[in-house]
Amino acid sequence: MAQVVAAYGVVSALLALQAGASASSFFSLPRTFPNISACASEASAYSCENTTAVANTCCSPTPGGLVLQTQFWDTYTGLERKGQLLPKDSWTIHGLWPDNCDGSFEQYCDLSRQFDPAPSPAILPDGTAVPAYKGPGVDTFVAEFGRLDLLDYMNKYWVSQGQANNGFWGHEFSKHATCTSTFDVACYGPDYKKNQDVVDFFDAVVRAFKMYPTWEMLAASGIQPSNKTTYSLTQLQSALKAQTGSVPFLGCGHNGTVLQEVWYFHHVLGTEQFGHFKSVDSTTTSTCSKTAGIHYYERTPTSEREVRLLP
Repeated sequence: MAQVVAAYGVVSALLALQAGASASSFFSLPRTFPNISACASEASAYSCENTTAVANTCCSPTPGGLVLQTQFWDTYTGLERKGQLLPKDSWTIHGLWPDNCDGSFEQYCDLSRQFDPAPSPAILPDGTAVPAYKGPGVDTFVAEFGRLDLLDYMNKYWVSQGQANNGFWGHEFSKHATCTSTFDVACYGPDYKKNQDVVDFFDAVVRAFKMYPTWEMLAASGIQPSNKTTYSLTQLQSALKAQTGSVPFLGCGHNGTVLQEVWYFHHVLGTEQFGHFKSVDSTTTSTCSKTAGIHYYERTPTSEREVRLLP
């Protein structure tokens, strides 16, 4: 019921925003892509493989050219009573991160686009304070562009543990997208609409996530969540490498014995929004045990829902 009420609230907000518009204009939703026509005449190379500096940073993610598509395996959300449930038979989105080619990274690069209600870290390494965002949730930005389809997908697959989803989305945009050059406001040209870059980033995150159906890739190798069976790190890595061509980062808690996350690493030809993602091996050593059995626990039954059905 809570999910229905929430969905109704977003629809009502969208209808209010569209009040007075004609039926034809209501269904002519604005698009959010950047203005990168100049990139067609630029020399192209995979990020982190270019031999000269990128001339137009709207054409290739720089300096954060090592792009990570990251996912979580949570077994509960802590917000089940509010209808915040995990997707059955699927991992969830963590984010899309622009690491530098050497594995280091920047964060919160543009505080004028700071939409994180609980910045982490709140103080950057250079001593700059990141103020907590107090405004409307970033979900309202998506609704203002009429993208109920995108909101629906995000609420199904980009699910936070212990925090409202929209706060988590604001965190990911502010910490990571503002350090990705292809999402710079300047890349959208003179016709830029407020928060266009935010919606464009969320679209890009979803596109990247769909490349990696982790639950299915593991299940196809006989690896499924279990409260009894454990798996070796080699089993997990081999199953994913067989489908992606590269070894991803696997993150484990509880002294390396409980599987919690996966990061897929890439070099990108073109923009982070639309370019070709070339899979490369993780530059970060797994935190999972190399010797002990690793638990890939089942979800709490009341913490997940079937999301493959129509709403």
